[in-house]
Amino acid sequence: MADLTHVDERGQARMVDVSAKDVTARQATATAKVLTTPEVVALLRGEGVPKGDALAVARIAGIAAAKRTPDLIPLCHPIAIHSVKVDLQVEDDGVLITSVVRTADRTGIEMEALTSAAVAGLNIIDMVKAVDPAATITDVRVEQKLGGKTGEWNRP
Repeated sequence: MADLTHVDERGQARMVDVSAKDVTARQATATAKVLTTPEVVALLRGEGVPKGDALAVARIAGIAAAKRTPDLIPLCHPIAIHSVKVDLQVEDDGVLITSVVRTADRTGIEMEALTSAAVAGLNIIDMVKAVDPAATITDVRVEQKLGGKTGEWNRP
């Protein structure tokens, strides 16, 4: 378990001490996909779903979620969020969510980007479930991270 930073020498969970790390600019991009029916896609592209503006609600929810990540992920550090951008693109089979989160802090911001994308997806499902109760969130993942000791990483 030596490679797992959130586990101590006895195998117990711990919050990593980042106090000695340098403050650096960091950015993470995460995506998620909500798969839904052609009927829902048509509503999102046209008059909207019965509950209201699903894309606006999802965007706000994604921003709020990034800010609340340490409340949801027990070992995640509370860090200053400097920017959250949530983009929702309606595609023929659903909605592609892209969340870009930025900070200048001592630890990464990938969990905030992932939480943002996932919660935006959950809100889309909440908004469309009356029309498509089988809507599904897929492929929640980090696409890119910038900054910190390890520098740039891009999904292969």
